[in-house]
Amino acid sequence: MSAPVTTNWVVITGAPSSGKTSIIAELARRGYATQGEVARAYIEEQLAGGHALAAIRGADGVRLMQETIFARMLALQESADKDAVLFLDRGVPDSIAYFRLAGMDPAPVIAAARKITYCAVFVLAPLPLAHDHIRTEDDAAAQQLGEMFAADYASLGYAVVTIPVLPVAARTDKILSHLGLPALAAGAAAP
Repeated sequence: MSAPVTTNWVVITGAPSSGKTSIIAELARRGYATQGEVARAYIEEQLAGGHALAAIRGADGVRLMQETIFARMLALQESADKDAVLFLDRGVPDSIAYFRLAGMDPAPVIAAARKITYCAVFVLAPLPLAHDHIRTEDDAAAQQLGEMFAADYASLGYAVVTIPVLPVAARTDKILSHLGLPALAAGAAAP
């Protein structure tokens, strides 16, 4: 077995509605390279194609959805520069929990997760659950997912850093400070 590929990628994860998208947007605004959530993009694409959310997330659609999201995450990571600092809205190991909840064998996800090493993993403390046209979890399911993500990353050997509930800018500052990165990426314009 070959050694995992080491990257300068940073995972931002957490329960649904924990503020990941807001942090990723703030990092992008500050000039950092980011990758949005693959799952949200997939669901938006399916909705735009005329599919109902119940069908996408239903018993028949959920397996296809999880397999597609996993494949897209792998493709994105294959094409990204391993040496560049890149902030990800979820990493491959997030799919472990989603595969389990869908009744799927997570072994392929675990194997893929072991082939790459992220620079850091931050789990955002949960915020009050805000429902939107995509999110269907209730408070208990969201909390369970958040706990599963943290446990799965820890089981892969990551020292998971929890970011408490704070305003978006303060959460972003904590992440950047922990990484030893400036509040603005080199060449980024000040707000």
